[in-house]
Order: sequence, then structure tokens, then C-alpha cells
Amino acid sequence: MAPYLLPLLLLLALPGVLCAGAADYQKAEFTAGGKTLHYRYLEPAKVEPGQKYPLILFFHGAGERGDDNTKQLVHGSTLFTKPENRAKYPCYVLSPQCPAKYQWVEVPWGDKTPHQQPAEPSEPLRLTRQMLDKFIAEHPVDPRRIYVIGLSMGGFGTWDFAARYPDLVAAAVPICAGADNTTATRLKDLPVWAFHGAKDTVVWPERSRSMVEALRKAGNDKVRYTEYSRVGHDSWNRAFAEPELLAWLFAQNHP
Repeated sequence: MAPYLLPLLLLLALPGVLCAGAADYQKAEFTAGGKTLHYRYLEPAKVEPGQKYPLILFFHGAGERGDDNTKQLVHGSTLFTKPENRAKYPCYVLSPQCPAKYQWVEVPWGDKTPHQQPAEPSEPLRLTRQMLDKFIAEHPVDPRRIYVIGLSMGGFGTWDFAARYPDLVAAAVPICAGADNTTATRLKDLPVWAFHGAKDTVVWPERSRSMVEALRKAGNDKVRYTEYSRVGHDSWNRAFAEPELLAWLFAQNHP
């Protein structure tokens, strides 16, 4: 990645004051093989006996990395804590925090051409999958309605996670990110709604465009793509404000 891109990426994703609603997310940590993953989770406002609930796995961007178990809630967390959304779309939300100096996918962000998916998941992504399995075993999660959302570095994580575990993910929302286009055949049945800003020079919009095209060529007729003509890297703000996003997402079920 060009050296000027990382500072810009970090600047655009730097956390500000945590938004209202962050307190609704409980703190937790998962440890395996001597490695620890910090994460936050949101429960449905009321868990009804015998009811199973969708789960959203949320991957944050580069600026929210660390070990404070807080910064990962800066972008997007309040979408799920709004009272109207909690009432209409009860669900679990898991927000793991990638440690500093790691990435959800260990690939460059600034290339215009697709990367090759690493043979193995990154350490944070591997721990996330293990944490998710444990969480599902301990909570009333609907295994047919597990959704993955991520922005920027987390958008790369969203594409990568879905491609590695297509039998787990019911829908994906990658925002301003890129993927290994050759993985499109694994995702030919996956509902995807991708977003990007046309003026993004941190992660080029060509990355989303080419992956969406690869999905369509693979026979995926469930992929949607929204590109904002006057928006740069922070297209997540517009994406999270899309009035149809949650209705579309929660309508998806794994076959």
C-alpha cells in the first residue's frame, strides 16, 4: 500500500466521542491458544423464552483497532440501539476489536486490482470465528440468520469471512472494501449489498465494482451495489442511513 494511504485511512476512521447507545453493548473477551480477542455484544431488548434471534457480526475499520474494547463502537453501533430498530429488529450484535498492528485480512488496502485471499485467516479473524461459535452455543441465535457487516478494513474482513464460511453467512454488507474476486464462485448464492464512494482514494471504488461484477458473472442475482457519486472514503455514513438496509438485511435467510 502506498505510504500516504495509511495515515489518511486512519484519519478518516479516527474515533471521536462515543455515541449514545454504546453503553448498551456489554464488554467481553475470548481467549484461545493464549491469544485474547476483546469484543462487545448487544442483546435483544427482551429475550423471549423459546425464541431464536438473528446475529450481526460487525467488523470495524483501521482507526478503531486496539485493546480498549471501546473504539470499535464508534461507527455504526447506534444503528442497532435506536429504540425503533431494537423493537422492529431484535437481534444480537457482536463487535470484536482487532488488535493494533493486525488486520482482519492481511492484504494491502490501496491497490486498484484484486488481492489474493491468504491461505489462512488472520489471527483476529480466526479468533473471531472461534468466539462466534462459542457465542452461538451459549445464546439463542438463529443459525439461518447470521449476517456480516464491515467498513473499510472491516469491509475486507466481511468479504473474507463470507468467502471462508459461506455455509454460515446468510447475508453480507461490505462497505468501501475489496475482495479476492476469484472467491465470487463461493458466494454465488449469497445476498450481498455492497457500498462505496465514487471519490474514495483510500480504497478505490474499482474494488467494489469488480467484485460485484464477478459475483454477477458467477450467477449471483442477489447482489446489490450502491455507489455514492460525491462521497469519499466515509461511505459508511450514507450506507447506515439507507432506509431499506435493515429491512433488506433481516429478510435474508440461509437456505
